[in-house]
Amino acid sequence: MANSPLKVVTLNVNGIRAAFRKGMVEWLHEAKPDILCLQEVRAADEDIEGLFATVTDASPTGEWHILHDMATAKGRAGVAVVSSVPAVAHSTVLGPDDFDSAGRWLEAEFELSGDNAGERLTVVSTYVHSGEVDTPKQVEKYKFLEAMTARMNELLATRAYVVVLGDLNVGHTELDIKNWKGNLKNAGFLPEERAYFDGFMKQQGWRDLGRDFHPEEPGPYTWWSQRGQAFDTNTGWRIDYQLATPKLASVAKSYNVHRAASYDTRFTDHSPVVVEYAL
Repeated sequence: MANSPLKVVTLNVNGIRAAFRKGMVEWLHEAKPDILCLQEVRAADEDIEGLFATVTDASPTGEWHILHDMATAKGRAGVAVVSSVPAVAHSTVLGPDDFDSAGRWLEAEFELSGDNAGERLTVVSTYVHSGEVDTPKQVEKYKFLEAMTARMNELLATRAYVVVLGDLNVGHTELDIKNWKGNLKNAGFLPEERAYFDGFMKQQGWRDLGRDFHPEEPGPYTWWSQRGQAFDTNTGWRIDYQLATPKLASVAKSYNVHRAASYDTRFTDHSPVVVEYAL
């Protein structure tokens, strides 16, 4: 697909149009991702296509190919996969037919080349509900995590090179939230939510690359509240993940969180999570 290493990025843009206005363009030119998975796009197809048409020189191949799934509710959620070469297949199917996962789950398949010719890489851009304790929002979050668990089990059983990445809105362990004691009863750090992540990693066998590269280190955090001095004091959460199958994890060569230099230079409240794979 691309010369080694393959740079795969996940980024919650908190509105793609706003992110482009605030500095995402400059970051794209520096990062030059091969595959960019976006969450909270909150825009129409033509908006995304128009924006990326202005930054084709930031693509390793000089062009961008865009897959986008809008949420049912206009201006909410939305996930995309923007890549330097086209995907050969894609899907947004998740959960039972009556389950609305629009704008939250997008699978894309890419043909690999070189030593991996004949193999495919599957990337999944996903945006898990934020939830809210004792409300319908939390019920929807658990429904999504159930559907996600089932689909990830299928992917793990049938494909060698898969990465599920995005804003998963759960801090898995105490290392993933600076103020974990103060969030034990809040959505994002509930025992019931974290149990799903135990299932992903301990039962199914997915590799959490953030934790693989930083096994005993707090963070590195990927999201900070817009309130107060959270960013300046690094009172953050690690809720943006790259979860890889064991075979794909074995060729992960680097993991980096592109944290902005200062609060006023951020173009979103999340930081890009960048992994390079020797493919």
